[in-house]
Amino acid sequence: MTILDSKGRLFGKLSLIDLGAALVILLVIIGIFVIPGPSGSLAQVTTTQPIEVDVLVRGLSIRDPDILLETFEETPQTNIIVRNQPSGSVEIKNVELIDRQIIVTQPDGTVITMPDPRTSAELFSHDLLFTLTGQAEITPNGPVLKKSQVKIGTSLELDGNIYNFRGSIIDVRLDAED
Repeated sequence: MTILDSKGRLFGKLSLIDLGAALVILLVIIGIFVIPGPSGSLAQVTTTQPIEVDVLVRGLSIRDPDILLETFEETPQTNIIVRNQPSGSVEIKNVELIDRQIIVTQPDGTVITMPDPRTSAELFSHDLLFTLTGQAEITPNGPVLKKSQVKIGTSLELDGNIYNFRGSIIDVRLDAED
């Protein structure tokens, strides 16, 4: 009896094509289950930690900012929209109405800041600083708050029952104390 017969069978019983297919299947199974490596893992472990995000809203047109500030005190949560994608709700920790300042050059060459005298002309335009808090997942590319990456400069839309406006993230703080 020869090792390989005229029909390509090993010892007259096993085809070389069947043997090759079985070997490929065995190697695939070993590659999937035995040696998955760091990228082959199905369950990724993510860590979450508290985060604070400061959002600056410039030139918000509103008749009475005090009514809006009362709304934020009554309902300390807001929905956020990042890159036109709803991203859930976060807590509003603080809202601050910012007085506009201008830079004034002095006769001796120094520079000081003073309140903007044009605020009476721009009666309905206000600047606000929001501090938002939540739980963020920490990834190698930065924190992810409510399914969206948050970085300085990212545009963020705040959406509530009586308001919808856009601001820009100016600060991101991890391990924020509640």
